[in-house]
Amino acid sequence: MNLDDLDLFQKIDTRNMLAQIDGLPDQLQQAWELGQTLPLPDFADIQNIVIAAMGDSAVSAELVAASVFSSIHLPVTVHRGYGLPAFASGQQTLVICVSHSGNTEEVLDSFETAVKNDCSIIVISTGGELTKRAIEINISAWNFDYEGLDTTAIAFPFGLLLALFSHLGFVPNPTTDVVEAISMMKRSQQHIRADVFAAKNPAKRYAGQLVGRWVTFVGTENLAPVARRWKTQINQLAKAGANFEVIPEANHNTLTATINPNQTLNAHTMTLFLRAPSDHPRNRLRSDLMRQAFMLEGLNTDVIDARGDSLIANLWTLILFGDYMAYYLAMAYRADPSEETIVLNFKRSL
Repeated sequence: MNLDDLDLFQKIDTRNMLAQIDGLPDQLQQAWELGQTLPLPDFADIQNIVIAAMGDSAVSAELVAASVFSSIHLPVTVHRGYGLPAFASGQQTLVICVSHSGNTEEVLDSFETAVKNDCSIIVISTGGELTKRAIEINISAWNFDYEGLDTTAIAFPFGLLLALFSHLGFVPNPTTDVVEAISMMKRSQQHIRADVFAAKNPAKRYAGQLVGRWVTFVGTENLAPVARRWKTQINQLAKAGANFEVIPEANHNTLTATINPNQTLNAHTMTLFLRAPSDHPRNRLRSDLMRQAFMLEGLNTDVIDARGDSLIANLWTLILFGDYMAYYLAMAYRADPSEETIVLNFKRSL
């Protein structure tokens, strides 16, 4: 397909997903600014943090955890599922329940468990049942307005969570890094927006390489949330298969998959290695050597580098690139990136 045919994009993209991706830098800025104005709960002597979330909200939480890994002195657990870990009990545990809609079944269950366990609690949402339940029992609710789809709302929970961590004194003020991330995202957009022809648009070119292939994204420790996000965006937008791996763990198992290569299958795969200046030097070496091993077995590979000086800028320039790439792959497959019928039908079955 011609990835420069913007008229056809409009016909396929029924809910204008592209505009929502275009708006990611501004959404991050809005979220960060909103987080400076919301009332701060009076939490004291917090010893550990649990963020209960699912889907893209959970990815936001993991992005925050990665961003503060080297500066926060409290354990942070991202909990995907029902209930809470057994240690989450008492006022010294801060449970942050994050749900875009406010109606996520698993997060609501975690909220009720946190109430039962007498944890310190705050919710982040656009409203829904989660906010309703919080207000009824005088629990703090940080609400944000976003009318787009969940898949492109990732900047809001990230910005609010990071602002919360900062204002509670868990981490140093990250404003400079957030500002750099927004600036670098806007600079990156000059090369990957839909109106940039494929010949000069790396996001379109990579999308073209992924057509008809099962893709694996390999990220280092810091970039694990990005690799997961890229995987889920290929699933959700392009309705295609993908998976992700994390270095150094992948060096202990995934690497051995090259021992019995299948040339027929290999031709229909692509492994993209994500790198950033913030990578640990040993992880950078591990990534390069793993890619070399894959190439020696005839596997299709490539490297995508983050931009910016700070880890937050590294994370968000890659998030933006991956969203555009997944969108263009959806266009190549003529798949409506906003279509959610299969997920909605599954939820109804539950």
